[in-house]
Amino acid sequence: MTDHSVRLSREGEVATLTLAHPKGAFGPATWRDLPGALAELGGARVLVVRGERHFSVGLDVAATAPIIASALGDPAKFRAVVDEMHAAIEGLAALPVPVVAAIDGWCIGAGLELASACDLRLCSASARFSLPEVKLGITADLGGLQRLPHLIGRGRAAHLALTGEPIDAVTAERWGLVTEVLPDAETLYARAGSLAAHLASLPPKALEGTKRTLGDGLPHAESLAAAVAWNARHMTAEALKLSAVSPQRSASKSKS
Repeated sequence: MTDHSVRLSREGEVATLTLAHPKGAFGPATWRDLPGALAELGGARVLVVRGERHFSVGLDVAATAPIIASALGDPAKFRAVVDEMHAAIEGLAALPVPVVAAIDGWCIGAGLELASACDLRLCSASARFSLPEVKLGITADLGGLQRLPHLIGRGRAAHLALTGEPIDAVTAERWGLVTEVLPDAETLYARAGSLAAHLASLPPKALEGTKRTLGDGLPHAESLAAAVAWNARHMTAEALKLSAVSPQRSASKSKS
């Protein structure tokens, strides 16, 4: 992809999607181009999502406001506008491969909602997170209010969404929004790359099944049954051989 909204690159089995809007924002082209970029992943086994400068400062208001304004008062037209945004983010969430968000700088509004659709989130020490829609008279409607309570708990999600106030990287890690804070952007992207390479080395069907089970939203017993059914279809004899030579077992043999 060579357009100005997203850029897809590939190194071995790891693909990187760069959110490349010049303003660090999401404009109409982003929602149009993101599904096309995801369709080009091919045989990539992991996707890293990052920004060009900031991860994302949210919607490009100047470009998006006229489109939204033209749909106000017409629920069907308004829904069609937002459905395009939903399709882009839900398409990212539905990928069968692990998605790692590498967040530097601001991660605001729609940017945070997109990051919450990723499987793993790392950030730099300078990262800042905000869901400021209430300050603009808007209810966040791109998935953040649905996903964030599962990631950080309802109370913390409510704090972000109801106050609209930002949190820093340390708070984001303490709340569980990110799992690692790296000192700077360079270290962040290097760590995201090494994590992605590790994930790419693991059995893809095991990763896909794990991702499906984590996100299936089923009652406990049904989710257990679905995981068993997945293993019944996809577990291989080779996987059993590998698990028989576990690090713990190898360590005990070396001691004896």
